[in-house]
Amino acid sequence: MSVMEEVLEEVVVEEKLKDSHEIVVFNDDINTFDHVIETLIKTCDHDLVQAEQCTLLIHYKGKCAVKSGEFEDLKPRCSKILEAGISAEIQ
Repeated sequence: MSVMEEVLEEVVVEEKLKDSHEIVVFNDDINTFDHVIETLIKTCDHDLVQAEQCTLLIHYKGKCAVKSGEFEDLKPRCSKILEAGISAEIQ
């Protein structure tokens, strides 16, 4: 790989990182595992296993990034999570 190709590749990676955001869901003592799992399946297009794994991470680590992408895609998803009574934010 030439120096020019390496520089171009670094620029592309940096641009992708700038445009990438993530929804972070936080643990609470209110919502059940089932409610969080169902919400992640509906709002983030998770399959059952992915939603269960995220829910366990939320419970044991206090938070988990559940979806990444462009802000415009994440905003309505995060709003639906919040409407479900689950603490979340876009970072």
